[in-house]
Amino acid sequence: MTNARRHPRSTTADQLLTEVADAVRLHEGPPGVRSVLRALRRLAPASTKDLSRATGLPVPIVAALGNELRRRGLVTKERPSRLTEAGSDLVAQLGMDLTMDATCRTCDGRELVIPEVLDEAVRRLRALMESGPAADMAIDQSHCTAETKVRRVLALLTAGALPGGSLLLIGDDDLVSLAVAVVGDVLGGPIVERVTVVDISAEILDYIQKTAAALGTRVETVQHDLRQPLPAELHGQHDVAMTDPPYTPEGARLFLSRAVEGLRPGPAHSVFFSFGGKSPDEMLEVQREIMALGLVTNGYIRNFNEYEGSGILGGVGFFQHLLTTSSTASRQGDYSGPLYTGDKRTRQREYTCVACGTQVRVGPGARWASVAALRDEGCPNCGKGPFRPGRLVPAEEPAAPAAERTAVPAGRSPVPAEQSAAPAQQSTAYAQQPPAPVQQPPAPVQQPGSTAPAPAAAPTPASTPPTPSARTIGWHSPAPEDRAALEKRAYPYVTRQADERDLPAIGVFEAEIARVSFGEDAIDDPARWASRLGRAMEKSKEGMIVAHRPGGVPVGWCWVSINQNAMTGDRYANFRSLAVSPVDNRSDVAELLLTAGLEFCLANGITEVTGRVHVGNVPMRTVYRKFGFDPTSLAMKLFLPRGDR
Repeated sequence: MTNARRHPRSTTADQLLTEVADAVRLHEGPPGVRSVLRALRRLAPASTKDLSRATGLPVPIVAALGNELRRRGLVTKERPSRLTEAGSDLVAQLGMDLTMDATCRTCDGRELVIPEVLDEAVRRLRALMESGPAADMAIDQSHCTAETKVRRVLALLTAGALPGGSLLLIGDDDLVSLAVAVVGDVLGGPIVERVTVVDISAEILDYIQKTAAALGTRVETVQHDLRQPLPAELHGQHDVAMTDPPYTPEGARLFLSRAVEGLRPGPAHSVFFSFGGKSPDEMLEVQREIMALGLVTNGYIRNFNEYEGSGILGGVGFFQHLLTTSSTASRQGDYSGPLYTGDKRTRQREYTCVACGTQVRVGPGARWASVAALRDEGCPNCGKGPFRPGRLVPAEEPAAPAAERTAVPAGRSPVPAEQSAAPAQQSTAYAQQPPAPVQQPPAPVQQPGSTAPAPAAAPTPASTPPTPSARTIGWHSPAPEDRAALEKRAYPYVTRQADERDLPAIGVFEAEIARVSFGEDAIDDPARWASRLGRAMEKSKEGMIVAHRPGGVPVGWCWVSINQNAMTGDRYANFRSLAVSPVDNRSDVAELLLTAGLEFCLANGITEVTGRVHVGNVPMRTVYRKFGFDPTSLAMKLFLPRGDR
């Protein structure tokens, strides 16, 4: 607890909260702004993701609030963010300068702690996730972490739903069925009599069936489209159900309805329900769906679920324990309406450029299909941003002006004709250089005594940067069909965040990158590179990405860091490393890695990306050009004779 400074509550302070809420069109209004200020007071320095998790507000909304508070001098320009002196005074005027955090430091507010005996289960589940099916973002999939899987099993045990009985999983891309089986195997025997998994994905079901066979737990898999009622043989057969549906009210109603269909009749049967944080109005819709099914809330834990991805929600979601009642019944027949988040985007929304006030529309039929695409391209008037969300455009309102409809569609990048042959050239170049590093040397682990040129993103005062109106957006996030096509070309290799087990392979990549970049002066000991990257990884793994065959060692490595220009305070991303081994589809794997790196930049609100490449590294120069990078500087080097005065 700190000593609170007492300031008289002022109308001006309350008015400021209202102005900030109005400026970003915050549904939660002034209370939402207060929650962010309170979290900043308690957590500082805090990242946008930290604040999102603390407040339950989506990451883009927190980012917009942060920018508005920063513009008013209440939050520091430096990141992670802190309150300025003016911000601290405002918090004091609002009576919020008392800091007392009663969150359990052992469980971090999740109410459950994984005992040491189940650490092995966590490790085994991580390995199973690596070799399992990839998440499909188009249908709102975002795999929960291995720790979350084990916590869900512990929640079943704590609630008395296990051991024994039968468990119904309505959708299981999170592989909870395998988590139950692995926990049972670690503890020495099955903890459930029967697990039934209902999912539309044959790939997921095949993987579960193949893996569970060796674990001693009886797992039945049923391929079924949940838009239709459960097969008759599954009705009323299970003691407990669990589901993590699409994060829409329709998805919650549909998946919970199927869970109810599969439960035995009568009260006090458990349904464990995972969902992402939404606005109060949206959550009211979800709670209405729960009540309409005759279910009652028995427990609720915020931030219980952690996900790999799901950046908009801060990578977390809540976990709710529901109970059936004597009124519980499913009246859901066939369903053919919108279900996934993408299905719900049927209307355009207006966004306002903070820099110049220009209003543009985003959504189906507009020039920008998503706000990410708008951020990529910049304001059509001034080339800047960021953008404040505004009203939903009524369906009957006239279409956007023609100027807004003629831009390149989201996910498409205009490629000059001279680049059309790049993929074939790139593939040949990769094949000529084993193991073909394709990037500049990593700046923070530069060899001792070497003199690396300054990053291109920090121009000297004598340089003349292009005006915003002249800025050309060289890359757009790929459309779902293009992303799927790229993943198919790169198959069987997929990408994931790098971790400590990848360090030996990463060390080999970095050593070869150094040899290409520095020749005889290179530090080419893989162990030294692995050690240095290990220290960097201890600070943050974000932006470190590997490509691998599920269950195999990495065949590719990409490292993207987010930096801040010391002169202007602007944030930019730097591609530090990119390398791919000589696999058959090497160029496609490189493209997949670079795409993952750029998507990481977009997820963090970055609009400028730089990269250094050795003049003789033709493969990487080709890759950069294919993705729309333009050369902006040239590093000059001169060697002088030793000993001369």
